[in-house]
Amino acid sequence: MTNQPHEGSYEGQYPQGYDPYWQQAYEDPQAAQQYTQQWQGQTWDTHVPAAASAADTAYVPPQGHEWAGAGGPVHDPAYAAPGAAGLAHPSRLGVPPGPSDTGGGTTAQGGSDDEPSYGPATLVGNSRVSDAQRARLEGRSPIIEPGMQPAALTAVLGLLLSGTAAIGSYALLVPLVVLQAVTAAGWFRLNGMWPARQGIALAFAGALTADVALVAADHAPAAILGTLGVWVLLALVLQLRSHAEPDERMYGLMATVAAAALSIIAAGYFAADTDAVTVGAAAVAVAILARVLPLPTPASVIVSLLAAAGAGIAVGGMTGLGAGGTPSGGGAFLGAAAGACALIGHRVASYDYPSRFVHFTAGVALPLAAAAPAVYLLGRALG
Repeated sequence: MTNQPHEGSYEGQYPQGYDPYWQQAYEDPQAAQQYTQQWQGQTWDTHVPAAASAADTAYVPPQGHEWAGAGGPVHDPAYAAPGAAGLAHPSRLGVPPGPSDTGGGTTAQGGSDDEPSYGPATLVGNSRVSDAQRARLEGRSPIIEPGMQPAALTAVLGLLLSGTAAIGSYALLVPLVVLQAVTAAGWFRLNGMWPARQGIALAFAGALTADVALVAADHAPAAILGTLGVWVLLALVLQLRSHAEPDERMYGLMATVAAAALSIIAAGYFAADTDAVTVGAAAVAVAILARVLPLPTPASVIVSLLAAAGAGIAVGGMTGLGAGGTPSGGGAFLGAAAGACALIGHRVASYDYPSRFVHFTAGVALPLAAAAPAVYLLGRALG
């Protein structure tokens, strides 16, 4: 801020660089407000714009500053006047006062020795507070669950699995590969690791290998276990070759192994009985849609489980699940179990204010991937 010459400010009356309006500001606190600079700016938290107060942004030359006037250095006692208490010294803002002029050369700020030197301007604002931290401070839950759109995508993918399983096991491979890819990407993003292309590619490659092994082994479940063991070893070897810090390598190893395990375990739909897949996938679709209804959490969970059991009864009756026994009872049991696993996957994807991308990847895939073991095991038991 450069002081403009005012009427009555002559070189013969005041030292060079001295402004009588500053003297008036220090003697009259009300007049000081007229010359106070106010800075306003957007803080890191874009939801709460903060305006800087006058007391925090006003400039005052250092007390007892010496000005190099025509007659040599002049000590101006006005800067130590009691009236200056209402104005903020630059040291209050964490800005060191500008260096004093010594009568010649240029100042540290690059100006001539005719101009005083000030510290840089500052903005007063709040440091960034995450949504989860704000929720905890306000006594709210930091958990946000996937909404209706991710639930609708889960339902669509579940119905595709259910419908293609009714057609045949090889038709089931198309939506299954989509599920495995979304599972691998969503798990890494859920753990805050992005883009993590190598880990996602490794987990997805393990899932494809499991699918191929199941085709070659005629749906033998040993193909899933064998692929899982090989991929855990492969992930371990790759992390040992990493040059990252030990903590980062351990974190990356855990995320890679978990992503590969979930993607490979999802191949259980391909190994399971087709009738069980038809019932279980439909039950997951219904359970997740019921879970996002605007109900209290306990009531929502109960409604979801009842809806999954009802879907199991309806679809199980059409497929004849549990032939030789009670198809409706077997379908209800399988549907309720698949729905319970789906709710666990849904809850995992809700952890600690996840991003929108997490909801549309992990929030869509984890309910179905988590239900795959239950569908396989109960399908064999009831079939």
